[in-house]
Amino acid sequence: MYRHIKRLFDVVMALVLLLLLSPVMIVVAIYLLIVLDEKKVLFVQKRIGLNDKVFHVFKFKSMLDTKDENGNLLPDDQRLTPTGLKLRKYSIDELPQLFNVLNGTMSFVGPRPLLVEYLPLYNARQRRRHEVLPGITGWAQVNGRNAISWEQKFEYDVWYVDNMSAALDIKILWRTAMKVLKPEGISSATTATMERFTGSK
Repeated sequence: MYRHIKRLFDVVMALVLLLLLSPVMIVVAIYLLIVLDEKKVLFVQKRIGLNDKVFHVFKFKSMLDTKDENGNLLPDDQRLTPTGLKLRKYSIDELPQLFNVLNGTMSFVGPRPLLVEYLPLYNARQRRRHEVLPGITGWAQVNGRNAISWEQKFEYDVWYVDNMSAALDIKILWRTAMKVLKPEGISSATTATMERFTGSK
């Protein structure tokens, strides 16, 4: 029952926020067109969502597509721009995901959608994170974000799946708002974003 109520909330809030934040999104898009050589304002990537289904996630572009001589993307810390760092610091790069919420591929609250290539690396418990819609924010994000290990993140994700409720979602949204005002955990201890997941030992 709550999942239906949650979906209604997602749609209404996404519409309201898109209306309120559209001026900010337009300014950010224009600014990125000016400062990025590649003239792309959106980062679009395939991610895994509900029931292991693949969808396209939208974000404002925060990293360049610079590649080495072999055609491989350079490490994140070499591609992350000063503008991108600021966008990530205050989660402004996530605003285009309001469209993901509208089209039903994401929710405001849920486990963060991860790369398609990670899917075969999950164990059975970790894969349970896909039993609910992925979210713009989640229990793992308000409990460490990128500063915690992958195993800790997945434990938080599965705990959320088992305990999802209106009260918990409100708590997560409130704590997310507080973290936006006081950013922390944006990077891991060793990289500009988060180390790649290579499977649990």
